[in-house]
Amino acid sequence: MSDGPDNLILVYLRRIDEKVDRLTSVVGDLGRRVTSLETKVTLLHGDFASQSERIDRIDLRLGRIERRLDIAPA
Repeated sequence: MSDGPDNLILVYLRRIDEKVDRLTSVVGDLGRRVTSLETKVTLLHGDFASQSERIDRIDLRLGRIERRLDIAPA
């Protein structure tokens, strides 16, 4: 009689173990994807900083041009 319930418990434990293995794989994949996204966001922040720097330089140049031409900024 004890073979039946023990086997049933083993079957359920194996199913649980398989599901845990799949979840572990999925979580590992999600971790890699999040790391990739963090890297891309960091690169975007660098790009934004670079563009801001370029815009500041253009603004300075435009100010010098306006002063040379005696054009009042609007």
